[in-house]
Amino acid sequence: MQGSFWKSGHPPTLFAAFLYFDLSFMVWVMLGPLGVQIALDLGLSPAQKGLMVATPVLAGALLRVVMGLLVDHLKPKMAGAIGQIVVILALLFAWTFGIRSFEQVLILGLFLGVAGASFAVALPLASRWYPPEHQGTALGIAGAGNSGTVLAALFAPGLAAAYGWNQVFGLAVIPLIAAFGAYMVFAKDSPECPPPQSLKQYAVILKDRDAWWFMFFYSVTFGGFVGLASSLTIYFSDQYGLSPVVAGYFTAACVFAGSLVRPVGGVVADRVGGIRSLLAMYTLAAVFIALVSLGLREAWMALAVFVLAMLSLGMGNGAVFQLVPQRFHKEIGVMTGLVGMAGGVGGFYLASSLGYSRQITGHYQAGLLVFAGLALLALVGLNGVKTRWRTTWGAAHVSRAKV
Repeated sequence: MQGSFWKSGHPPTLFAAFLYFDLSFMVWVMLGPLGVQIALDLGLSPAQKGLMVATPVLAGALLRVVMGLLVDHLKPKMAGAIGQIVVILALLFAWTFGIRSFEQVLILGLFLGVAGASFAVALPLASRWYPPEHQGTALGIAGAGNSGTVLAALFAPGLAAAYGWNQVFGLAVIPLIAAFGAYMVFAKDSPECPPPQSLKQYAVILKDRDAWWFMFFYSVTFGGFVGLASSLTIYFSDQYGLSPVVAGYFTAACVFAGSLVRPVGGVVADRVGGIRSLLAMYTLAAVFIALVSLGLREAWMALAVFVLAMLSLGMGNGAVFQLVPQRFHKEIGVMTGLVGMAGGVGGFYLASSLGYSRQITGHYQAGLLVFAGLALLALVGLNGVKTRWRTTWGAAHVSRAKV
């Protein structure tokens, strides 16, 4: 199985897709780990802190549709190159001229959203090189680039403490330029790239109810992952009085767990079926998020439960994208954009709702409980469609992959 996987596609492109995705995600969520220090300097309220870390997430969500269009019309490699250049220039501008107000932070967040839109490029770039029976593994490896959120949580607070948070924007450009060079050398478009589709054809996809189901399912798994990745540094600092650096380490542990198991989630879904895997992951995620909403007494207790929640969400991310290419193989570019957009919208909702929950009620419980409820709703929805999926496009005589 392992040997056939590596021979079935193009490993240099898979590596390039992972690296591009990884460092893009590092800068996409950067405002989260820097949030405590930025909020202190700019005097932000809890709601403003929530909106600050949620803005790049929403921008990335909406821009994924744009990047999906670029992928289909310019091919993945060119679309990715354009996105990387935009992000590098935005960070250089912020570093050179400085960020001095809440409004300027939000504007920077909009540009960082371009980095979040890398999802709509990296996954088709890798996916188009691999056959159906290896989609979960290939997209799991490429999608493991969400581990870049770990780099942001590990290093951004410490660098901000040493040099000032504005300097971190300039320092981040260094690895981005190195990754851009590697991307241009190793990434290669698959010869099987489908022809571009018209906007009318994209609209047709949205008339398919399966597209909406996948968007909802990913809004919970990925939305939970990126929403927590953006918010946990602030959460641990506010809830348990941890310093920004220690809160960043706690956040890094959580997001490392979630990103590490994304490839595992893809492999497991390839072997047991994406539906069966998702049913287990939604159940576990709902239980753990509801548990942590109780306001656990010690920070290490909350850390342990958040790690378990992120493990469930991370594996769920891999499982969703084991299923999407089976159902929408010819439209994988636009579907990656649409599903990824929905995931970002879920992340925006979670991050912003946690901020508003804290400001209005004085704690985070309401925001966490509502999201646990969404995980249960996804579980109910998946139970509702599983029989139809397994007897139509996922039937054994139609697909070689397990559904």
